[in-house]
Amino acid sequence: MVRAGAQCAPRYLSEGPAMPPTSASTGARPRRGEGQWALGYREPLNKNEENKKNDDGLNVQQRIIDIYSKAGFDSIDPADLRGRFRWLGLYTQRAPGIDGGKTAVLEPEELDDRYFMLRVRIDGGRLSVAQLRAIGEISTSYARDTADVTDRQNVQLHWIRVEDVPAIWEKLESVGLSTMEACGDTPRVILGCPLAGIDADEIVDASPQIDRIYDEYIGSQLFSNLPRKFKTSVSGCSAFCTNHEINDVSFQGVIGPDGTPGFDLFVGGGLSTNPMFAQRLGAFVRPDQVTEVWAGVTSVFRDYGYRRLRHRARIKFLIKDWGAARFREVLEKEYLGYALPDGPEVDMREGLQRDHIGVHRQRDGRNYIGFAPRVGRVSGTLLSRIAGIAEEHGSDRIRTTADQKLVVLDVDDDRVESATAALEAEDLQVRPSVFRRQTMACTGIEFCKLAIVETKDRGASLIDELERRLPDFPEPVTINLNGCPNSCARIQVADIGLKGQLVTDAEGRQVEGFQVHLGGGMGLTAAFGRKVRGLKTTSAELPDYIERVLRRFLDKREDGESFAAWAARAEDGDLK
Repeated sequence: MVRAGAQCAPRYLSEGPAMPPTSASTGARPRRGEGQWALGYREPLNKNEENKKNDDGLNVQQRIIDIYSKAGFDSIDPADLRGRFRWLGLYTQRAPGIDGGKTAVLEPEELDDRYFMLRVRIDGGRLSVAQLRAIGEISTSYARDTADVTDRQNVQLHWIRVEDVPAIWEKLESVGLSTMEACGDTPRVILGCPLAGIDADEIVDASPQIDRIYDEYIGSQLFSNLPRKFKTSVSGCSAFCTNHEINDVSFQGVIGPDGTPGFDLFVGGGLSTNPMFAQRLGAFVRPDQVTEVWAGVTSVFRDYGYRRLRHRARIKFLIKDWGAARFREVLEKEYLGYALPDGPEVDMREGLQRDHIGVHRQRDGRNYIGFAPRVGRVSGTLLSRIAGIAEEHGSDRIRTTADQKLVVLDVDDDRVESATAALEAEDLQVRPSVFRRQTMACTGIEFCKLAIVETKDRGASLIDELERRLPDFPEPVTINLNGCPNSCARIQVADIGLKGQLVTDAEGRQVEGFQVHLGGGMGLTAAFGRKVRGLKTTSAELPDYIERVLRRFLDKREDGESFAAWAARAEDGDLK
């Protein structure tokens, strides 16, 4: 198959990379033995790569249906349990009662519970009433009424038994949803603007591109064995709500040289323990080219990505070593078979709120209503109620955002007040405080085997405390809590980023606490948060610390100065 515009069959449509590498990919190579397939290193160099070579992760689906769901948890092959299950959106959750000090000490089987977290994949954050209601019913029937809206636009459920997974899949599939490649070394959920197609300020509606990538490549063995996870965003949002700066590959809407809309291409963003902002390739991608360019970028990662060490296996390390120019050359010459034109940069502006909270006009004259749960924590009962509220007010479209929020679309003027009242009666704030709106938290030690500290309840109680102590705080300061160093809650790009760890309290005891990052953010002044030597707080002292630093900011900032700008120049003592 050759797509329009291609001059030859793209290599990503073949079974594997051609060898030896072409002249475009020669030159200053990384040190020998990085496990790059395109350079001939096909033998697995670690347990994860060996596991993937032994059997494609997608094949575990049938074993779950035919064997594990019938014979129970004890029948699960360990290589499937802690590896291939992820290809179908399943992680074993943390066994109760294991404190954070044991996280890096115990073996995986000692941390495993007999229950699973299940991630429902929601590409573009797009849900119908029937889909949201189905997730709610699955939660109440099989997941002890648990549900979290994530900052990747998914919904996660907990307490899932392997015996119930086939029935859950059937329910999801009946409404057009799945858990396919929601986790694992695969193309994860594709982020998209929740207002795609309705926002009056939208540059381009990227929904067709998200659909085509999903339909052609998700669940395909072409990309079911990548070096690591692979995160995508495709968006024409003028508020940049999908955070193109920190995705593995991003297509962000721009107006092209001839005045037609298209996309600016970014590659290599990611946070975790070694954060990097994505690099702009400088190429303009037409809407009809997005799918093949995405497949080309993904193929470069598959074939040239580092497979020797897991902590260096993300695409950000490859583009850091190669640089944007070389990456673009390899993409165009070896995978696309044609050159992309140079294009304009995205038109960044300061002070944009990316979360789409509040009541706003759609381009068709109706309204969307964005609202804020507490740190993404909801329940199946509440999701079903949201579906009911949307339906009662004439809407069949609900959206999740990349900030753990939700949006109901298509509400007529005469129904806005009633819908808002119904949502807020469920503690889903349409006009939230700064702290309700701007605080996020990862899953934390309650369910996550990587976590060191509790986050969800801590974040919810922090919101209450700050609302009480600083009821009129005027600035949109982001506060992100993470239970470990991996930054699922984007701590490095928050105004106040909190990395969970054990700290010593005033009595010399090891207790839950946080290392503090200050002044991170994205946009025109993108920067990773500043770490001040010795700046840590216990969980119990967290509200006192946040109140103290926010009051100092109000006292010492210059006119119009943001928290991030103040934190970058403040004396260390003012930040403690």
